[in-house]
This record gives sequence, structure tokens and C-alpha cells, in this order.
Amino acid sequence: MEYNRKLVLRDGSVYKGKGFGCENDTICEVVFNTSCVGYQEILSDPSYTYQGVVMAYPLIGNYGMCDDDYESLRPSMSALIVREYNDHPSNFRSTHTLDDIMKQYDIVGISEIDTRQLIRHIRNVGSLMGVICDIDKDEKEIINQLTQYEMKKDAVRKVSPKQIYTKKAVYAKYHVVAIDCGMKANIVRSLNALGCDVTVVPYDTSYQTILDLKPDGVFISNGPGDPEDVVETISTIKNLIGKVPMFGICLGHQMISLAYGAKTYKLKFGHRGGNHPVLNVLNNKMEITSQNHSYAVENESIKNTNLEITHINILDKTIEGVQCLKDKVFSVQYHPESAPGPEDSFYLFHTFLEMMEETYA
Repeated sequence: MEYNRKLVLRDGSVYKGKGFGCENDTICEVVFNTSCVGYQEILSDPSYTYQGVVMAYPLIGNYGMCDDDYESLRPSMSALIVREYNDHPSNFRSTHTLDDIMKQYDIVGISEIDTRQLIRHIRNVGSLMGVICDIDKDEKEIINQLTQYEMKKDAVRKVSPKQIYTKKAVYAKYHVVAIDCGMKANIVRSLNALGCDVTVVPYDTSYQTILDLKPDGVFISNGPGDPEDVVETISTIKNLIGKVPMFGICLGHQMISLAYGAKTYKLKFGHRGGNHPVLNVLNNKMEITSQNHSYAVENESIKNTNLEITHINILDKTIEGVQCLKDKVFSVQYHPESAPGPEDSFYLFHTFLEMMEETYA
């Protein structure tokens, strides 16, 4: 086999492969996802901004890309790293190949990588910065570039909308303002399906502007990067506490926790996949969850806040959910809109509706 591209990690590891998608060179944080399906949703999830995702499942591209399955209008992932790329989709819903879409949105691809070895390496040493480039590039020069590279802090600004807009429900009963920090499209669809008109606002919208929209509830979305970098949204949340019911997912969960005075930290290699076990400590039931995040809320720091822990990750005991019943605020680290389990976590949206019903009954 003739290799034409390579992945070089900051610790000097080199993985040779074949390119697909965009042929540019790219620098990105290399992470991995263990999902067996859903590469289109992963590719178009704004939370992967500036990241290169290694897919644990070996065959990628075999069902193509469908116009109805995107999680954002403009995918912002940096790279996709796979074992085997298939360019002949067999799904009747497919309208484009994965290669076509990656070229359209400047997403670099590399295949024929030993993804098992690469994922084991990331699990052992943690997520690393890497460069995907042509096979003949000087590796010492690349490693020097990676050593000096500083992570970008504008990921949320890059993917958040620039203007306010509204998605109407067919029979609307509630009005939700969603602070979009990189929100997945299925979150809005889920709220619409439950009778919520959703007004989507940029991440830096002031609390007074949100209150002027007269929401029944405020939703804080998922998104990319370090939650501590999103100071505008954290400030808005602080000023909304106690004024309106709030529900946060993923980055929204982390920012709600920060607004209450808790702390966050970066995980060694994050949680990314569709089968993470989470214990709901309120009813002692297990939930199988879909996850995608690099950061978590520090367990000890919750003790100094008005929040209580509602969910715990079974694998590493990290916090997966918090709430403050007095303020009608709650959040989870995982993605209930992805519905990965036989008894999925969609009930959380109903909890949000119940909070709004109690507040405005």
C-alpha cells in the first residue's frame, strides 16, 4: 500500500495513512469516539470544532451522507481519522459521499490508520495536539510547531450564530430562549416537538435582552472548548438564576456549574461515544448515555455551591448532572437528545417543561 499522508502527534508518534476529504494540512487536538454509527452527526456536531476525531469503529463512509441528518448547517471539525474509508454508499437516503462533504467544508481525512493502536495511545497519555500533512513533511519541524502551538480560545464565538432567530412549534405552549454556544440541531427539534417555540440567541447575549424576550424557560446549549473561556455566557447565567427556569446540556452544564461557583477541569482524554453508563442518584436507575466533552465539573467544588449532584458517571465517578430546585435550574453533562438507550434520557426535556408549567401555572 502506498501511503501519501501522515498524522504526527506532539509526543513524536507518527501514523502513516491515505488521505481523503480536504487535502490541506491541519493542526488539531486528536480525540477519539467509540460510537458504532453516527459519523455524520459527529462530523457536523459543533462541539468538535478544532478537533480531529479518531473513529473506533473501523468502517466509515459506507452509508454516505443524508441531507436530513446534520447537527449543524456548517460542520467545523478539523479532521476525521479512520481505519477504513468506504466511498461507495449503500444507503438509499444518501445524497452525497462523506468525501464530498469533507471537501466542501475543508475537513481533512486520513484512513488506513491503526486506530486501535492510536486510541490506546491516547488513553494512556491523554489527548494530544497533532498535524495531518503530506507524507514527506519534515517531522522535526512539525513537532517543533506543535510544541509552540497554543490552543485557540474562540471556538464558541466561531460556531455561535450572529443573529437572533426563532424556530416555531406547530402547537406552541411554551417559549424557550436557547443560548447557542454550538447547539446541535436535534435539541431545537426536540423542544419544538414538545410544544416549545425556540428563540435562538448568540452566546454573548445579555441577560436583559433574554428577559425582554419573555421566555418561559432558558436553555444553555452544548458547544466546543474550555467552559471558562465563555465568560459572557457565564455572566448571563449568573444574572438569570432565580428569574427563570434553566436547563443546560454538556458545555451548558459546565457553565451553569461555574455560574454557581463550582470549578471545572480537563479530563485526560474526555468522554466521546454512545454507550456511557450514568447513575441517576435521585432514583438509583442506570442510564446509557451519549457523550462528547473534554471538561468536567470538579466534584469537591460542588460542596461550596447551592447545587446538588443528580447524576454520576459509573466509569470514572465524574459529575454528570446537577440541580438547584429552589432556583429551578438543572443540567446534565450528557446528550439526552441523542436518545442512545432503550429507556433513553429524553425525560429531561419533560422535566424542563414541568418546571415551566409550575412556574407559570
